Amino acid sequence: MEVTLREYGPEVSVPLGSEAGRALAASGILQSATPDSGRDGHWLLRAGSRVGAVRTPDGSVVRITPKTPVGRLFFLLGFSLAPARAWRDGREGTVDIGTYDDVVPALAHAVERQIDAALRQGVLQGYREVEESALVVRGRLREAEQIRQHFGRTPPVEIAYDAYTADTAENRILRAAAERLLRLPGVPGPVRRRLAHQRVRLADALPLVRGQELPRWRPSRLNSRYQPALRLAEAVLHGTSPEHRPTGSEPLTIDGFLLDMNKLFEDFVTVALREALREHGLTANLQDLHHLDTAGLVRVRPDLVVRTGDGRTPLAVVDAKYKVEKADGLLNADLYQALAYATVLGLHEAHLVYAAGRQPERFHEVRGTTAGPDGRGVRLYQHSLDLSREPRQLLSALREIAGQLAAATPHP
Repeated sequence: MEVTLREYGPEVSVPLGSEAGRALAASGILQSATPDSGRDGHWLLRAGSRVGAVRTPDGSVVRITPKTPVGRLFFLLGFSLAPARAWRDGREGTVDIGTYDDVVPALAHAVERQIDAALRQGVLQGYREVEESALVVRGRLREAEQIRQHFGRTPPVEIAYDAYTADTAENRILRAAAERLLRLPGVPGPVRRRLAHQRVRLADALPLVRGQELPRWRPSRLNSRYQPALRLAEAVLHGTSPEHRPTGSEPLTIDGFLLDMNKLFEDFVTVALREALREHGLTANLQDLHHLDTAGLVRVRPDLVVRTGDGRTPLAVVDAKYKVEKADGLLNADLYQALAYATVLGLHEAHLVYAAGRQPERFHEVRGTTAGPDGRGVRLYQHSLDLSREPRQLLSALREIAGQLAAATPHP
């Protein structure tokens, strides 16, 4: 059975087994998943900010379609992963999604195309330290291990050496992403066959153990052709749905891929503003940790803090919000949060960037505060970013916001 939900759409009653319903409720994937009291064997499901597809323990597939067009969604993702390329041209083709208009097929196509481009000049090889037992000495003798394992007898010998191999962190990540996508529901047949071919090309790389941290790799001249594929592959692997173990039961596995639109919008806005602020000679810290109280007990972590070029003096603070303003345009909790950020950092202004709004910009001057050099109070700005606009227009709008941030004056 397949169920299609809409991101932040209305609640839907669907026939679903108790095991699958409990798995969805425990996973936190949906905004809500509760038994339908009016219909036996049905669950009421409502999607939140996560989009993509998952498979429940009984084989049912739940698809969550985004409000934002898929092409635009992957522009946001591609920009967040590799802003330099997208910033130069602003083209939606930064991530090639083919003709697919659903998240999982588009993602599978994009990753396969990136892997194919990475492997076009052959599989990358590198040196990796190998530790093993052998009949002959090769490389370095691991003396402590030799004594502990084989005291008084040889062979075998415990050795360590550098092997030139395709079993590198980069290849292991690409192989894991291909295998992950092959298990997802909704991958089209032609894309599935191409992914299987890429997995064969990467067969010399050992598979990753599910649940373990991804191997680390460092950008370099040698792996530059791999980097776009690696960043997208890591996005796939970080989007893996975990296992959930309700009390006294076996694990309930939700298998699929999901993008959190809250996080995606936040990443896009902060990365784009950081890149634009560099044109003004300013720096920007993402997820900067501060404390609201003098004892350092209450943590606050703004999405982005704008600083002078030397990184010492804060100028403005920004928080990205993937939600629509209320009818009166006011979201009081957001304004309180922005004021707290400005207070902690001693700033004249704070900025909120929304994914949609009824006005492109508005501000509120806070009474009882005199942060500005002209005696005015702290100003809280609200900006709206219409995600239905073309990529070039989105980047232009963020450049305008960056210009306003650059005009902020430092606290004396």
